[in-house]
Formats: sequence, C-alpha cells, structure tokens
Amino acid sequence: MLPIICLTIDIINKRKFLIKERGKNMSLYLGKIHYWLFNKILWFKDLEIEFEKLGKLKGINTEELLKEVTKNYGERVLDKPLEEIIDTSNIHGWLASKIKISEGRLAEIISVLKKSEVSDEEIKSVFKDQGRKAAIKDLEKRSLETAEEIFNGLNDYILDGMPCDRVNEVLEASEDKVLWKRRVCVHKEMW
Repeated sequence: MLPIICLTIDIINKRKFLIKERGKNMSLYLGKIHYWLFNKILWFKDLEIEFEKLGKLKGINTEELLKEVTKNYGERVLDKPLEEIIDTSNIHGWLASKIKISEGRLAEIISVLKKSEVSDEEIKSVFKDQGRKAAIKDLEKRSLETAEEIFNGLNDYILDGMPCDRVNEVLEASEDKVLWKRRVCVHKEMW
C-alpha cells in the first residue's frame, strides 16, 4: 500500500513546501538547518584532512588508506556549495548519508592511525587544534559568554547525527549552567 502524501504550500512565504507523509514533515527547500548540518559535515571533512596529514607525518601510506576508506564508506563531501551538490528531491536522506559517510571515514582513519605509531595524545591534539580553530571562528561571529551560548556553539561543530535523532536532551539551561543527557549514541556502529 502506498503511503498517503499531501503537499502543503505556505501561502505567506510562497517558497516553503512540505511533504507530509504519515505525520512526518520533510522539507523540499534548503533552510538554515540544512546549511548548519552541512557545515558540521565540512568541519568533519577538515578533521579527516588533519588526520591524513598526521598519518603522512608518521609514515603511513595515506593514499592507500584513503582508497580503502573510500571503498568502504564512499567519497568525502565535495568542496562545493550545498545547493550545487545536494539531492533536492531527498534533502534529509542526502544529509543523513553524508553524515554516515563522514563519521565512517573518520572512524576508520583514526582506527588505522591507532594501530600504527600514532599515540592517543597525538589524536587528541588534532581534535584540540580543531576545537581552537572552531572557537576562534565562532568568536568572530558571536559572543560565547553564557553556558547556553557555549553549549550552542559546541553543537555547531559536533556531528551527532541528524536533529531528528534527538541525541542530546537538554534538562536545564541558564546563563550559568546547561545540563543535558545523551539519549542515544549514534556513533557506536562506526567505532
């Protein structure tokens, strides 16, 4: 039996189309959330590149490693604007697949590095350097003075699946404190 699908047009905006399928809304246009997710994917790609550099420094044949990673998980995302590369007929699915590819690629690269002469401290160092870059970039755009601003800033870079996965549940948020619980780990299958 085919699912019931209806198209809703927002008359005020005249640009927002929603497909409703069994109670789920799926966007047919690129919105802020899609660019936000894409930027996280690009940030993950930058991490991958930094780990590739670390591997080269340690004498690992990164060319062969990347061939194997690409064979196992697919190509890393292209350096093009989102609107030029996304499948607009399946925005949610395209982003979800790129997240899975990005996480799988990075997990395999780090696993290979760990089996080689790369220490945990060297791996942590790459993450710390990327964190510093993110903080500098973020401080150019906005204030990060309250706990809530810092929490939201972190979430602009941490790739925790799709928003519909509802990974982090905020229990309490104020200027001084954000308390949250991780409902699920979307990374388990990769690591």
